[in-house]
Amino acid sequence: MEKDIIYNADCLQVMRDMPDESVGLICTDPPYKLTQRGSSGTMSGYWTTDKTRQGKVFDYNDIDIEEYLPEFYRILKADAHCYIMCNNFNLPHFFDVISKSQFHFVKLLVWDKQSKICGRYYMGQVEHIFMLRKGKDKPINDCSQSDLLSFSNFNREKDRDGNNLHDSMKPVSLMQVMIENSTQEGELVLDPFAGSGSTLLACIRSKRHYVGCEIDPKYHKVALDRIDREKRTLTLF
Repeated sequence: MEKDIIYNADCLQVMRDMPDESVGLICTDPPYKLTQRGSSGTMSGYWTTDKTRQGKVFDYNDIDIEEYLPEFYRILKADAHCYIMCNNFNLPHFFDVISKSQFHFVKLLVWDKQSKICGRYYMGQVEHIFMLRKGKDKPINDCSQSDLLSFSNFNREKDRDGNNLHDSMKPVSLMQVMIENSTQEGELVLDPFAGSGSTLLACIRSKRHYVGCEIDPKYHKVALDRIDREKRTLTLF
């Protein structure tokens, strides 16, 4: 199986071609649906377009956890971990699907973004990360790590016009914590919803191999460009 590659393709199609128990970790931020937004005159978060009022931010966020979780389990090695990010709105559904799967639920990590989003019911500052395991219990590499992961989401990378490269870009350092705690150097990590490529950059910095999928051509190119810059930077030192 090819390594250190990001496919511009539907992850379900890519995963169906992957052998059983072929990856050492799955670490991903899936394009889950958002709470439908209210009128633009209310304080309802960053996005108040016609699309986001229907619970969509990206063109490709209609996939459900029920569709990909069985494939995650099949291609993940025995006694390995899986991290799936989730917002508050989708927690009940994710818990329900996971509880009916073959995965073991380990715990719910909390990502403190160190910045707030306006809303009518307390300002949002956190997201959740499901930690799952396949097979026997395997402790993480750094057992002193807190389940509250505090990494700023404020300084996202911008394009030449000052726009975000990706509106839900995750800090590379956040993904790096999970990767380094649940794998060893040289192992293979899968991110089926690679987005801007933060998980893949974290793999490079952690000396892990990666396979990524990103169905949107725009963000596939963003990820490729970031990976290329990262590799060129590494060659300078």
